[in-house]
Amino acid sequence: MLFLKSTSVTKAPGIYEVDIAAKPPGKTFGIFMATDPDHPPSALLAALHELGFYNTHTQAYTHKDKGKVLDLHFQKNGTDLFHGWKTDESAANLAAITALFDGVGITIAPRVMTLAEAYA
Repeated sequence: MLFLKSTSVTKAPGIYEVDIAAKPPGKTFGIFMATDPDHPPSALLAALHELGFYNTHTQAYTHKDKGKVLDLHFQKNGTDLFHGWKTDESAANLAAITALFDGVGITIAPRVMTLAEAYA
């Protein structure tokens, strides 16, 4: 999901890259992070768990620049059809995500994936 250019620069301690994205039509967002497995952002991960997000994917790999990366995906169930978020849930969850990442100095830009990207 994330295209990580380099492991030499972090956006915050232990975080290389963050993407907040939703499959179309775009109300239920997932959190996709590339992290440093040797120095994980433990407090942020715990805060995500407290907000109700759970890990759906974990993959460790070595980046082409030889840095170690742990790719993490999180989601949170809502009360709409197929566990999606209703409009009010979407607004509240995005506000909580924004506040959480603002707290570590990362400005997020939630986006809706293209169909090709969402169902690849």
